[in-house]
Amino acid sequence: MSKDRQPLQPRTALITGAASGIGKAVALHLHDLGWKVHVCDADPAAVESFASEVPGIEASVCNVADADKARAAAFGVLEATGGKLDLLVNNAGVAGMTGPVEEMDVDDWRRTMDVNVNGTFYFLKAIVPAMKQHGHGVILNIASTAALFGYPYRTPYAASKWALVGMTKTLAMELGPFGIRVNAICPGSVEGPRIDGVIRRDAQERGLPPETVRRVYEGQASMRQFVKAQDIAEMCGFLASDAARLVSGQIIAVDGHTESLSVPDLSVQP
Repeated sequence: MSKDRQPLQPRTALITGAASGIGKAVALHLHDLGWKVHVCDADPAAVESFASEVPGIEASVCNVADADKARAAAFGVLEATGGKLDLLVNNAGVAGMTGPVEEMDVDDWRRTMDVNVNGTFYFLKAIVPAMKQHGHGVILNIASTAALFGYPYRTPYAASKWALVGMTKTLAMELGPFGIRVNAICPGSVEGPRIDGVIRRDAQERGLPPETVRRVYEGQASMRQFVKAQDIAEMCGFLASDAARLVSGQIIAVDGHTESLSVPDLSVQP
């Protein structure tokens, strides 16, 4: 970089759903890189634990599905950063129900959409004006490989993640002229409690041992392994950096190359 060129590296970040899992890994990674990081999460106990573990990161409780609370959380961070936010990571999400579409509970469908889609919208609506005012910013939407394929028995989750891809593509076009980059990251199955719960419910639905279903999930990717939260954190760090200054409107999978999410009839597998 020439001496007269100003660095484009963002320095302030807000990450939703970040007291555990992928969001926590992203927050810790950015913190280690020297960023001023703010996180929010709907779980008060997880927020308290996170805040005590990493005192240098501001953490607050927020249910992103509540429009008023989401707006208050976003504005609170903007106030703390002097009205400037360089990076928004829309990570908050729920797995939703597993089962045939005709058996889906309406309330569960609504909750999945409220958190995964509406929650993202609420934070975008609050944060984008500040990014426009400062003429730059990075928005990362954490989608899923479920946004790239059909996903049998996971209709609410897949629909919500496809929605994030549509938002990403559209907002990259809308916000690019203001110097704001928008990308989506599509993790594969990430090691941890969430995928364990998905496998357990899928196994129960199919009447099979969880170990059998786990092997199938691992086999969906060419590299035959689950993703680690740190893999997603490092991709976020790259996409928010000057090294990715012209990367926008992209849907980037970090998944070991998912070949398909269509689970075969395991009852006939050897």
